[in-house]
Amino acid sequence: MSSLRPFGLSTWLVAPAVAALLMLTPVVQTSARAQAAQTTPAPQQATDPTPPSASQTTVAATGQPAGEQRGLTSRAIDKVKQIAKSAGDIFSRVPCLSPKGASKTMGSLPHVANKLIAGKPVVIVAFGSSSTAGYGASSPDFNYPNRLAAQLRRQYPTADITVVNAGVGGEDAPEMMKRLQKEVIDVHPDMVIWQVGTNAVLRNLDPGDTAKMVEDGITRIQAAGDADVVLVDPQYSPAVNKRAESAGKMVKLLGKVAELRHVGIFPRFEVMRDWHEKQALPVESFVISDGLHMNDWGYACFAQLLGDDIIRSVGQIKLGVNVPGDVRTYRPM
Repeated sequence: MSSLRPFGLSTWLVAPAVAALLMLTPVVQTSARAQAAQTTPAPQQATDPTPPSASQTTVAATGQPAGEQRGLTSRAIDKVKQIAKSAGDIFSRVPCLSPKGASKTMGSLPHVANKLIAGKPVVIVAFGSSSTAGYGASSPDFNYPNRLAAQLRRQYPTADITVVNAGVGGEDAPEMMKRLQKEVIDVHPDMVIWQVGTNAVLRNLDPGDTAKMVEDGITRIQAAGDADVVLVDPQYSPAVNKRAESAGKMVKLLGKVAELRHVGIFPRFEVMRDWHEKQALPVESFVISDGLHMNDWGYACFAQLLGDDIIRSVGQIKLGVNVPGDVRTYRPM
């Protein structure tokens, strides 16, 4: 997997930085609760810049204080540089690598892949809890749905791609099922990425009950349309690992649900464990100080690997391989 080139902080990078900022346009929010969850300040977030002093209140010809104009311009440039640097050099500091050994993919995603091949608009709903909303990221721009949207738009620059962030912190299957109709099914998505199970482990809920609710939810999604569904299992982190037995059961049961309902699964737990145990990354390099949520690098690598699987599926369907026979009939020639 190729890594992104680092951005410097010199003045000549302002134009590329602007382009990088534009590529990280926030994705659509589906509810006020999701918006609130996404904009909650993360532990790493910086405080607001110091407001202009009294000496900066001279009014310019435009009617706006000249000092304030200069201050706003400087802060805007600094912000662009900061975002461009964070977006550009995050993988040069620590490369984002696929798990060692056998490559684990989500399998075929025929609906979203055929839409991309045919040049039709694509809607992806990222459904989940705080790690979908993006808690722990230094900016909403750096949550995984925004990172994924940026990657797919780079890969398919002429495509109309919308990634809807339907993440609400603290929820698991019982709460998600209550909003499944409005925030997922009624959106008529081409793909649903359902991150679930972590809070159930932390709340000591029965993994079997969670798996049953998820299976029922997938059945409803499939009955309502042709969306591809991908489950995302719990994260590998100190807080989750304290309940290792429950976490292991949850991971195994979600895998069985995916197999039973013929949907994809992104094995987040195994991917993150690979980062630590096989790639020798310290846990604090991808998890924030609460021992649970991912940081900017964690979200970025998670999104990168997820996006790689979507892109791989598009390539497979173009070649007519690794897809169900009834899908190949509708493959664009």
